[in-house]
Amino acid sequence: MASSIGLKKSPETKTSPASDLALITPIARDTPAARFRSHLTKLEALADFVTVIGAVMSGYAVYYLLGLGKQAHYPRSVVLGVSATFAAVIVLMLDRAGAYSRGTSLLRVRETEYVLRVSVQALGFILGVSFFTSFLFSRWLVVIALGFVPLFLFVQKHLVYVLVQQLHAKGYGIERVLIYGSGSTGRRVYSVLRRSPKLGLEPVAFVDDSPAKVGSAIFEFGYENRRSASVVHGPLSRHLVSECAADLVVIAIPSLQHEKFQRAIEEVLAANARVSFVPTTLLHSDSSVDFQDIDGVLLASFSPNVRRLGYEFAKRIFDFIGAAFLLAIGSPLFLLLSILIKLDSKGPALFRQERVGLNAQRFQMFKFRTMYTDAPAYAYSPKESDDLRITRLGRFLRRTSLDELPQLLNVLLGKMSLVGPRPEMPFIVDTYTERHSQRLQVQPGITGLWQLSGDRNYLIHENIEYDLYYIKHRNFFMDVAILLHTCIFAMRGI
Repeated sequence: MASSIGLKKSPETKTSPASDLALITPIARDTPAARFRSHLTKLEALADFVTVIGAVMSGYAVYYLLGLGKQAHYPRSVVLGVSATFAAVIVLMLDRAGAYSRGTSLLRVRETEYVLRVSVQALGFILGVSFFTSFLFSRWLVVIALGFVPLFLFVQKHLVYVLVQQLHAKGYGIERVLIYGSGSTGRRVYSVLRRSPKLGLEPVAFVDDSPAKVGSAIFEFGYENRRSASVVHGPLSRHLVSECAADLVVIAIPSLQHEKFQRAIEEVLAANARVSFVPTTLLHSDSSVDFQDIDGVLLASFSPNVRRLGYEFAKRIFDFIGAAFLLAIGSPLFLLLSILIKLDSKGPALFRQERVGLNAQRFQMFKFRTMYTDAPAYAYSPKESDDLRITRLGRFLRRTSLDELPQLLNVLLGKMSLVGPRPEMPFIVDTYTERHSQRLQVQPGITGLWQLSGDRNYLIHENIEYDLYYIKHRNFFMDVAILLHTCIFAMRGI
């Protein structure tokens, strides 16, 4: 991994290291701990969905057994359908509220607050739907559900919490953490990590440049000195990070000099570990810096973007339906183009090429063939329409972007999305820097901001600002807007 992170050097400046960052975000690593967190998040969302259905069904059973509202009884199929809809609404709202993000508050108060707030909001949504439709809910059933849903969710989340603790105790999903700095800030970081076991971050040691502190034990804040970590001698080095088998280093010295701060980050990245720090002041908005508030301790991290389950689920459904629909209505055009390509030059109508997608996974991308068969299979794409490698029909296909249509098959197979960064060829990805590698954090797409830009005549990896902006700000409505602009402007230019 490259050690440079693009920090601006200013030896004469004594400002905070957080004041002038131009950071490079490391690519997501497919580690056991990362996979554990991904599976846990999916399990938690599924558990919430099932729990809400169980809560509403149980509420209806109580409503029925107590004989409340005898004038309004509903078939079980209707209750189950309403329960599933209500559960889906709650899961999406919890996801939007950040309940499935990695952070968790002390004593899980914020988690309970999410459950209470979202339950009331979702019930309000259901009541609003019933007001504007002919389907009416019994007020008794609403009251019982209002009590059962948060109660069931609270119990279920406590059980998940206990399960996660037991799995962490057995070593599953744990990341080892080094804390650079054993002062009051470092001790606060140690305490919040110890008291938030769901994070899966286990502080193993402190690193301090002061020889007087080496060998001492630092305890967490509290009435009892129960848990502690020892202090090892600094400075922070790649050898020390590797020796401690640390997955994450937290720089807990807000007043650290700029040069030492830069050198510490370079050493951590050179050891193939992640790094976070406690800033003195809020950083300016930056696509490569994420903030996490853990019980009042603000950590700035150079971590990949957090996945949003609701958005990704809706995006996948939209991609699948959209690709299937376009393939169905476009099949006569696909057949016609295939025949014309065969007549225009020798070779297959469909061209397959290995590309690099999400998390650097390789896949076979489909396109209509636009070049002669003796052209190199892997080379930089032509910049000019009169390139000798391009066939006569190929010039038309490339100018109108019709050569991209077979990629709908890749979308249908889940290897690509309708909207996203363009997938690159492996020999180009091999030259990627850490900054370029951020493009691999999301599913590649047929169209995107770069494809609509005036910079598309240049190499993708030389103009990645559009992709980085999309990765940071992407949402469902941005995807729809990009598709609309693509439909309007796709017929222009090469």
